[in-house]
Amino acid sequence: MTLPRSAGDVLNRHVSFEIESIDRMYCNVYQPRLQHPRAVAGFIRYHLGRPVISSTVLAPITEAFVTAIKTFACQGRIPIVDFVKGQRKDDVMHEHLAGFTAEEGVLFIGRAQEKTSVFRTEKRRNTAGKTYPWIVRSTAMVNQWYFYCVDTDFGPFFLKFSSYFPYTAKLCLNGNEYAKRQAVKAGIGFTALDNGFATCQDPAAVQAICDGLSAEKIDALLRKWLRILPHPFTEADQDTGYRYDISILQAEFSLTQTLDRPVDGRIFFEQVIRDNLDIGRPDQVSLIFDRRIVGKGRHRTPGRFRTRIITDGVTPSLHIDYKTSRIKQYHKLGRALRTETTINDTRDFAIGKRLHNLPALRQIGFTANRRLLRVQTISHDPADGTTAITAICQPVTTSTGARVAGLRLTDPRAHALLATLCQFRQQPAGFTSHDLRQHTADLLGHTPDQITTSRTGYDLRRLRHHGLITRIPGSHRYQVTDTGLHHALFLTRLHDRYLRTGLAELADPDPPAPSPLRAAARAYQHALDNLSRQAGLAA
Repeated sequence: MTLPRSAGDVLNRHVSFEIESIDRMYCNVYQPRLQHPRAVAGFIRYHLGRPVISSTVLAPITEAFVTAIKTFACQGRIPIVDFVKGQRKDDVMHEHLAGFTAEEGVLFIGRAQEKTSVFRTEKRRNTAGKTYPWIVRSTAMVNQWYFYCVDTDFGPFFLKFSSYFPYTAKLCLNGNEYAKRQAVKAGIGFTALDNGFATCQDPAAVQAICDGLSAEKIDALLRKWLRILPHPFTEADQDTGYRYDISILQAEFSLTQTLDRPVDGRIFFEQVIRDNLDIGRPDQVSLIFDRRIVGKGRHRTPGRFRTRIITDGVTPSLHIDYKTSRIKQYHKLGRALRTETTINDTRDFAIGKRLHNLPALRQIGFTANRRLLRVQTISHDPADGTTAITAICQPVTTSTGARVAGLRLTDPRAHALLATLCQFRQQPAGFTSHDLRQHTADLLGHTPDQITTSRTGYDLRRLRHHGLITRIPGSHRYQVTDTGLHHALFLTRLHDRYLRTGLAELADPDPPAPSPLRAAARAYQHALDNLSRQAGLAA
């Protein structure tokens, strides 16, 4: 049995099936009309009809809400658990879930003190020097009530309420658990893989289920359980317009690729980790998230761009950060390759936070997963280096007999062109000669004015005749070919990581630290000198 030679082999030949799904979603459940101090003051003055604007008048609402929670727990014989510091809430949930046999219901109610944003009353003075109370935003440690529930459609989830006005809540659900529940209802046989599927009779049907998890269904889940659980706002409050809305705090988008042999995942990560430590750099991460990264100036892209390899026991995972979002990739339980994009702030991608933006966010997350795998596949596909170098570096003779020069590997201009192709591949509409001129000028340390139009035209002709780009019919725009991207990635890495690095070590007459390559070269030269003396050929 032949083992796969590369990560490309693993992804192309040894994936039994794959499921793309929304994974964990953490949503903010809030009162849109009570987000500012003036709005809270209006609630007290006009809705409650209180003449004094003070947060103390809200205390009876809080007391009634907490009483309703305790009554609800007592009547339903639902345990109330006080979480302790450092305790994993999911572990407590799994303990209660193990003995739960009903189709749906509340597992338990958890209570924990957490810091949260609240509205408080402070004293202010008017122009006459008299004090009056006023509402301001602040933070405080308050009780949070966790309702851990099981839904017939969504499976386990929790809804967390703050016990302090305006009683903001958090909804946490899992798209893979939703898919399992729906697969059981549809009669699709499967074997669970923790947070996914290890085997599946009909992957296409399960994928259709995952694709059907919409913003409307998530909103319906919230509305259903707001009717079941204790509610801090009365029906009169809700009829007046004080109803909860929902937005996205965090969303995970996962691609699970189940392998036909466990060893394939180890082969994948051995190669990926070896060659992708720099994929979190700004110039590399833009290939994955399809976002323009500005490195300097007023419009510099904020955030941290990095790659980390984290080892839990003997299982490594690859982490790539972009602003507040990240991609995690790991070998899941020895059975599957898991790629997860977690978006912690939708505005990283110029998308709003409201739940109706989920389709656009889904597109961003799933595309990022695929782009990462595409880059890794290209990076590791076996290639005949000699053929690639010859095809690009040697001159080409056209059908008319014209000779088109090659791109010499060590030529800075040729290297700038190859590096530019890696960026232009991500532009669906292609690029123009003006774009090529701008990018190559930056890479060469020139201004665009220093590169003439005829020189850019010459470079375009070289790239086109060597099969690296193709002209879009009926336009003056060009696209990078598959061959162009493949060869550009191969040769730029060969130049940057092998030739330039190795020669720098060999050429440095006084290295700051011992160099293994330089020591090996010295030992090799010493062995040749000894052989020459033994053969009587030494000078």
